[in-house]
Amino acid sequence: MSALQVVVADDDVLLREGLASLLTASGLEVLGQAGDAEELLALISARPPQLAIIDIRMPPTHTAEGLDAAVRIRAEFPDVAMLLLSAHVEVEHALELLSGGRGIGYLLKSRVTDVADFVDTLGRVAHGASVVDPALVQELVSARRRDDPLAVLSVRERDVLVQMTEGLSNAGIARRLWITEGTVEKHVRSILAKLDLADTADDHRRVRAVLLYLDAIS
Repeated sequence: MSALQVVVADDDVLLREGLASLLTASGLEVLGQAGDAEELLALISARPPQLAIIDIRMPPTHTAEGLDAAVRIRAEFPDVAMLLLSAHVEVEHALELLSGGRGIGYLLKSRVTDVADFVDTLGRVAHGASVVDPALVQELVSARRRDDPLAVLSVRERDVLVQMTEGLSNAGIARRLWITEGTVEKHVRSILAKLDLADTADDHRRVRAVLLYLDAIS
């Protein structure tokens, strides 16, 4: 199997070089590095990777250049998956990013401490998962609206949905919650039905459920 091809974009050269080195040592192919959004877009235009790792805040203003680049990448190169990194929980940025659909992730930089776990996350995002940092989920939970459209879900179904926000497969959720994969499948079907996400061939229903959850608790 060929190595996962990635590009790394961060204006912090030490962090960028260190991350690229770790990824290479873990068997990934780093196609290039960028210090700002324009350089990132040029890299992807020249040779689209499978995954782009992007810092949300980059020069010149250090506000949302990375996010703006991600929006352009999704429009021009829809097959390129993206994982955005941030030093802080930025709810508005994260929700805007996640509305882009499959193959999208948002993690705090402080979460990148376990290399094996991080590489696993990259693989899941590259293969279409949507991964949300647990800190973002907690931030949204703390600001939950009184009118809760998720009230129809049982406690266990909410537990399963929270795990879905991290992009886990049914097998991964089963291991995390110490239940069988068959039980998870039943909960997922129930969640999709209760949230009125029609049973169609649309493979984005899990992502739509996650976005509905995030919107409901924001």
